[in-house]
Amino acid sequence: MLVSSMETKQAQLEQIAVDIRNKNVCPDLAKQALNLVMGDGNLDSDIVFIGEAPGKKEDETGLPFVGAAGKFLNEMLAAAGLERKDVYITNIVKYRPPNNRDPSPEEKAAFWPYLLEQLEVINPKVVITLGRHSMEYFLPGMKIGEVHGQPKRVEFGDHKIVIMPLFHPAAALYNGSLRQTLIDDFLKVPEVIEQIETLPKQP
Repeated sequence: MLVSSMETKQAQLEQIAVDIRNKNVCPDLAKQALNLVMGDGNLDSDIVFIGEAPGKKEDETGLPFVGAAGKFLNEMLAAAGLERKDVYITNIVKYRPPNNRDPSPEEKAAFWPYLLEQLEVINPKVVITLGRHSMEYFLPGMKIGEVHGQPKRVEFGDHKIVIMPLFHPAAALYNGSLRQTLIDDFLKVPEVIEQIETLPKQP
């Protein structure tokens, strides 16, 4: 039964990728990118990590978080007793912006519906946003410096989902003081999943 469920989810995610290509989402980004980077990991995971956009290594390999920030993410997963194969990792924007610039509001808006489709397929218990670009769509008006590490229950249509905003691993690579903050926040993740049913709903 599990195999069938995984195969179905895989087919649904592949269809989302087909839709992105067929609808020519963000043609300027698509033109200069090597790969559409959809995501990687366990399709039945309780945890989905969402970053902002692929970088150079991600564009080359077609996989998210495989550069320096990805290495740090792997270290944090290990510290929390997890491996990459236990979780699912993706980004809001699926093509690399030129020179690794921040994705624009228009680019994020264009990819947002496809990200929500991904989440519907995987159906995680908690979504961990990495950095402000992915956080601001789930928790509009909030500042990452004030809410990082604090799980929030939000509703999207019929779906209730727990969002846990964290700083982006890349930020911690450039800012040593953020590194420990990010690790401390990250280590709360298993406990958050255990307590998920008792979390207050975000007003």
